[in-house]
Amino acid sequence: MIDVLVVDDDFRVAEVNAAYVAKVPGFRVVSRAHTAAQALAVLEREHVDLILLDHYLPDRTGLTLVRQLHQLGHPADVIMVTAARDVVTVRTAMRYGALQYLVKPFSFGGLRSKLESYATLRRTLDGVESRRGEAGQEQVDQIFGALRTSEAVSAAGLPKGHSAPTTDVIRQVLSAAVEPLSANEVAVRAGLSRSTAQRYLKYLEGAGRIRLSLKYGDTGRPEHRYSWAAAG
Repeated sequence: MIDVLVVDDDFRVAEVNAAYVAKVPGFRVVSRAHTAAQALAVLEREHVDLILLDHYLPDRTGLTLVRQLHQLGHPADVIMVTAARDVVTVRTAMRYGALQYLVKPFSFGGLRSKLESYATLRRTLDGVESRRGEAGQEQVDQIFGALRTSEAVSAAGLPKGHSAPTTDVIRQVLSAAVEPLSANEVAVRAGLSRSTAQRYLKYLEGAGRIRLSLKYGDTGRPEHRYSWAAAG
């Protein structure tokens, strides 16, 4: 379970954001804060994996807090959730180490996409650490590619008969898998028919979003297996 701290000066917005987080499997809100000082107090007493952080706080800016956390060596990751959209703020957020940046107002789907990308990143890192603790170029590409959101898949435009939600489900299934999956395994995990899964897998392979590998068995006929391709 990923523990989340929601930080927003507006009590109602904090409640809405917390409710959104609670709807995403694998995430839970451990606390809410409405100032930077409150956020620091929570971080001293609670385990927090991820902070959803507003920029406009009454006692200091969110970016100032991000910089302070970095200086303190605090391990919590940060997704900025703010109405600030000027390029200087966005660039500074990147420089200070924010993993994602979500501009208000946003929908539940927008936040869910960021959270799912973050969960994929954590799974990728855990997988690399559990195997060797060191990353080659392929593993590094997987780690950085894990932050690509589902919008990146649908933004390229889908062919007729393909939907973005189904494409995203397949992305999630393949991203979460520790090894390549067969079309049947993808279908079962995604809750789709085998023919539907095969149709989407064929499209995604042609689009360069997934990798196809062959597994040879006793029959001599290779089985097609699929894995999510890291961002290039």
